[in-house]
Amino acid sequence: MLDDPYIRIIDGLIGREGGYSNHPSDKGGETIWGITEAVARTHGYTGPMAEMPREVAVEIYLQKYVIDPGFGRVHTVSPRIAEELVDTGVNMGPSVAAAWLQRWLTAMNRQGRDYPDLKPDGVIGPRTIEALQAFLAKRGPRGEQVLLVALNCSQGHRYLELAEGRVANEDFLYGWLDHRVAAQVEGGA
Repeated sequence: MLDDPYIRIIDGLIGREGGYSNHPSDKGGETIWGITEAVARTHGYTGPMAEMPREVAVEIYLQKYVIDPGFGRVHTVSPRIAEELVDTGVNMGPSVAAAWLQRWLTAMNRQGRDYPDLKPDGVIGPRTIEALQAFLAKRGPRGEQVLLVALNCSQGHRYLELAEGRVANEDFLYGWLDHRVAAQVEGGA
């Protein structure tokens, strides 16, 4: 198991996601602790979703949303950015969160003067980590806050697209914005 900071991030996620749900408008179907049935089955859970232990969800979060996408490496540079990426990755997919980070870092590299452009491939590798380090060295703590807001701009835009593209998602739009975007902008999460 990883260090306590990762568990703290996951505890926060589970707190926002809540317990068992089977909302008729949710394409994910049965969900518990924020883990959909499809994800639970992919990770070997075979029991009833309503009874999935919290510990199983924690292990899935660690593997799928921290270790596999490389967000643990981001955490060594910026715990706040890593927390945002994990949260976004849970809600939209880790590669989406990683690609947004890459796109924003490239757009803010002052035309390549601060560090090279990144390919937004959704994979956190050494070049992405080096770019994040260079960005934070240049911009400091305020830059970290600006990058968090930028990532949340992308997330909020995507939520609007989801609600516009599928009317049933309107059931979730306010909550997504309140628990995912506003909480981050206000310094929560």
